[in-house]
Amino acid sequence: MSLLFIFGLICFVLGVLLYRRRKRVEHREQLLKAGLSDTERKIVADTVPLLRNLPPDMQTRLEGKMNLFLDQVEFIGCNGLDVTEEMELSIAAQACLLVLNTDAWYDHLRTILIYPGAFKSKTREHDGYVVRESEVVRSGESWQYGPVILSWAHSKQGALNTEDGHNVVLHEFAHQLDGLSGHTDGAPLLANGQSFAEWERVFTTGYERHVKKTEAGHKTVLSPYAATNHEEFFAVAVEVFFEKATQLQSEEPEVYAQLSELLQLDPATWQ
Repeated sequence: MSLLFIFGLICFVLGVLLYRRRKRVEHREQLLKAGLSDTERKIVADTVPLLRNLPPDMQTRLEGKMNLFLDQVEFIGCNGLDVTEEMELSIAAQACLLVLNTDAWYDHLRTILIYPGAFKSKTREHDGYVVRESEVVRSGESWQYGPVILSWAHSKQGALNTEDGHNVVLHEFAHQLDGLSGHTDGAPLLANGQSFAEWERVFTTGYERHVKKTEAGHKTVLSPYAATNHEEFFAVAVEVFFEKATQLQSEEPEVYAQLSELLQLDPATWQ
């Protein structure tokens, strides 16, 4: 085989790869620029009322990211559930809200499993060499390099009630966002210029303060579940950041400020 032939073959392969890459980039740009149809826009407004408060420029950006998300992710119904357009749009809108103003993206996410209601999930606990398996009932679950699993009954209700601080879709996608750093531990990839030392200080002291309040039986803007560990504290804080923005800003101003810097959003001003 001549060197000229090998060189030509390499050039051909590189050309094909570059062409495909350019096509992917063009396709992505087209999706980000495209808007939703009037019908789709109404479904989002009806199913996720929180988004009615978004400023117009953010509405446009959200629709583009939703198109990209819907092109990437496959929704699969479980236990006989037929996935509807309402389900896809509602979940996509909330997932994209978390990455609306940042460069973060759910690169590894390809599948969302939707159950009609709460579902059983197996868990493992390690105690030395002893491994215990048990089943727990969940409304949502997030795997760092795997699917997001959701109960539609809880997802639907969580989106419709914008003031209770409970939203399973926002919660599970907060875990997805957290996992982009390589570990799901309450320390996500931060925004450009955001201080990790400051984030660690605010969220560590905030978590410890919340644990003490929970153990003492005090009610806070964050649910008792946030006292489970640092990753759940972060996920619950994200839920509350959107649904009880002014209360979180008042009760935990530093936590609110860190989330606002991370997500480049300030939902306390939307109202």
